[in-house]
Amino acid sequence: MSEIFSRWDSADYLHTEEDIALYFDVCVEEDSGDGRLIRYALEVIARARGMARLASETGLTHDGLAQALSPDGNPEFSTIMKVIKALGLRLHAHPHGG
Repeated sequence: MSEIFSRWDSADYLHTEEDIALYFDVCVEEDSGDGRLIRYALEVIARARGMARLASETGLTHDGLAQALSPDGNPEFSTIMKVIKALGLRLHAHPHGG
């Protein structure tokens, strides 16, 4: 008997605003410095919330938003900030300590 696996998608587990905020916070913390993990987190959250709705709230087209947040995307910082604000999230700065 062979087993059937479905693709695991973290967007399926982001049910509350707290889930989303905690997920984003961890991704910001764990990003290697190139922004890929942050961009990926925003794409996951956008799918969990509804890409079309988020595109409307940011003033971007659906395709433009999807491309900006895709693995090959290279969005401007202003686009990232629009997405973060539209999601109701904030970036926090704190001293990096050991």
